[in-house]
Amino acid sequence: MDFLNEFDFHLPEEQIARFPAKNRDESRLLLVDKTNDRFWEAPFFRDIKEWVKPGDVFVYNETKVSYRRVYLQVPSGRIHESIFLEAEDGESRIWTCILKNRAKLRLGEILSPVGFPNFSFRYEGKKDELSVLVSLESVTDNDFEIFGTIPIPPYLKRKVTEEDKVRYQTIFAKKSGSVAAPTAGLHFTDSLKMELQSIGAEFLPVELQVGYGTFRPLTAEQWQTKTLHKEKYEISEGTANRLNTARKEGRRIIAIGTTSLRVLETVFDSQQQKYKVGLGQTDIFLSPGDTINSVQGLITNFHLPKSSLLLLVSAFAKSRLVMNAYQYALQNQFRFYSYGDSMFLF
Repeated sequence: MDFLNEFDFHLPEEQIARFPAKNRDESRLLLVDKTNDRFWEAPFFRDIKEWVKPGDVFVYNETKVSYRRVYLQVPSGRIHESIFLEAEDGESRIWTCILKNRAKLRLGEILSPVGFPNFSFRYEGKKDELSVLVSLESVTDNDFEIFGTIPIPPYLKRKVTEEDKVRYQTIFAKKSGSVAAPTAGLHFTDSLKMELQSIGAEFLPVELQVGYGTFRPLTAEQWQTKTLHKEKYEISEGTANRLNTARKEGRRIIAIGTTSLRVLETVFDSQQQKYKVGLGQTDIFLSPGDTINSVQGLITNFHLPKSSLLLLVSAFAKSRLVMNAYQYALQNQFRFYSYGDSMFLF
């Protein structure tokens, strides 16, 4: 894991964006030209239109962040903060969760969302660093919207606000199931999308349900096996067909975010040079030395040191170029992480 030291850096606390920019498209933009080994900045993300070409295809993740952060209470009144990650069964009754202060719980103890005693969960014990909760009845995303709240990232170190319920969803959000936002999409507004379409750009959807593994540090096992946490994805026949047509026509395909890129690289057949229709799970781990064939451009945020996302970006462009761009961003007070500023690599 010493190799990861190359992707380490000190990030001052004040450069972690704890709140979003006033307007979505007013985050700053760092442009990275990997062909000519250079980078420069633009005042606002909306200035990206100056570097968009007619025929460019933007691929966005249409996942929606579910209200999976739930404050659970035991009969004695003690509260346990939890994040419901995924259902382990087809009936959405058995849930894998991040559960705080679980050492205080007894097996079989009952917990209910604060203020909603008609919902209840039974503590079934540990599953590695996670916990298992079982509900007597199936729990849907509609239920979570009743008793849960949106799970903003832990590094924001603050409570959820009403603004987060809007700003921590992208304009593309459609299909529930994620516990974190595909943050590159947070910079887009409806008006910017329409403006890019008027230039001749096309927007196509894929889906990747973002798991909480996106915030976890890399492990030695992940590095050795070249696999990450599994995330569910889907790419429709319509999207695959349009992408294959665009590729034949020599048009640029630009992934909005690392989640979209993970889907595209998973379903791209390098031998046949085509995208395949897909529905499944991906644990693809992209790092320097890997060749990314599925896209010619990537829009992304500034990521955590030594993270799988930073390694993915460094696989798309040269590591040295990416890390030099990061040093520039650090020295010039760019804002980092989910609500932070943006990069366009091409």
